[in-house]
Formats: sequence, structure tokens, C-alpha cells
Amino acid sequence: MKNRTKNKEQRTKTEDASGKTKEQRAKSKDKKITDKVILVLSSLFLALFLFTAAEAAKWGGVDESVVEKYAEEHGRAARDPFINTDQGDLLLFVFLLAGAVGGFAAGYYWRELMENGRTKNKEPRTKTKERKNYA
Repeated sequence: MKNRTKNKEQRTKTEDASGKTKEQRAKSKDKKITDKVILVLSSLFLALFLFTAAEAAKWGGVDESVVEKYAEEHGRAARDPFINTDQGDLLLFVFLLAGAVGGFAAGYYWRELMENGRTKNKEPRTKTKERKNYA
């Protein structure tokens, strides 16, 4: 009788011939589905990237298609800018400086910026009475 129950337990534990339990087969099936989803999504992103890269080459910007065309018609050819921000991190540095100056100005004038519309009374603030320490 013990052999029968032991064999039955083994049969219920391992359902198929490969020796995998139901949980192992479910995990394996989930992994296969996840792998397929990742494969499909990555191929879609790759196709989208290639499609947009090919389309970007067709369409030029307004400067190239309109402004340069009329400038050449009137005898004004394109030239290099005075400050070329396309080199290295110069453009990033310019935006950093502008943000720092803007942040300093906003911090310096914080009360005027935030309280100007709310307060009707334009009198300066008065000092509060000093508290006595009774400790």
C-alpha cells in the first residue's frame, strides 16, 4: 500500500515524462511568452527607429528649404555663425549659465514675485515682540 501512495505522489508531482512539475511548466510557459513579447517589442522599436531615420533624411528644416533658398536668390550666401554652439558642450554651458542667472534673480526677488498679487498692504513688515525665556 505504501508503494502505491508513493508512486501516486510521484505521478502527481511529475505530470509529464520530462520530470517537470506543474509550477515548473507554468514558469517555463511564462518565460516563453515574456521572451516572445520582448522580441516583438524590440523589433517594433527597431523598425520605428529605422523608419524615422529614413524619413528625417527626406524632410529638411525651414532654414534649409526656405530661408537658404531665398537668401541665395538675393545674393546672400550662408556663412558660419559668430558663436558656433555646435562644438562640444558649449550650448550646454550657455544654458547652465542662463539657468544660474535666472535662478539667482528669481531667488533675489522671491517676495516680489510671490507676494505681489496677494498682499494689498504695501507697508513694511514690523518686528515681532521678543519672547522672554522663563526656563
